[in-house]
Amino acid sequence: MSLYKEWLQISENHENQQAEVKFWEEYLKVEASIYNKILIEKTKVVEGRLSDLAVKYDTNNEFFMGFLDGINESIVEELNLEEITSDSDIKIEIDWEKLYYNMVVVEAHWLYNLTAWDGVLSFDKRKEIQKAYKTSKTIVKATKVGRNEPCPCGSGKKYKKCCGK
Repeated sequence: MSLYKEWLQISENHENQQAEVKFWEEYLKVEASIYNKILIEKTKVVEGRLSDLAVKYDTNNEFFMGFLDGINESIVEELNLEEITSDSDIKIEIDWEKLYYNMVVVEAHWLYNLTAWDGVLSFDKRKEIQKAYKTSKTIVKATKVGRNEPCPCGSGKKYKKCCGK
């Protein structure tokens, strides 16, 4: 079984809701710790053997695989997670702005509120990224043309006699 499938199995299969909550609490602490170390060290490129990286970031192979699963959309070149084993050499180059944006999108406040972001992205840049996300969710209704108003095509006729027929 691939390491990615092992990660999916341990993250999805729980005896009961209490076990699931306990699992995610434990994983999210580990995930925040990994991100915190990366941000403090301003590590733009993380590379090495997966098992060595798991040790470096104080976790097990499966949890590090979960980290890779989560960060995969925020790196310059996505990994093929299915092919990764504990002996695989990995190299990920992090796009800081994309990473922060994706954290905001999934509402991972325990990650995008880490104080270590201060040394990577300025406060203003983070606010700009959050604003960009909020703007992307805003739905703007097109103005409706009334039947007796001039036609927007510029013909000079009323809408009802032109494009509104």
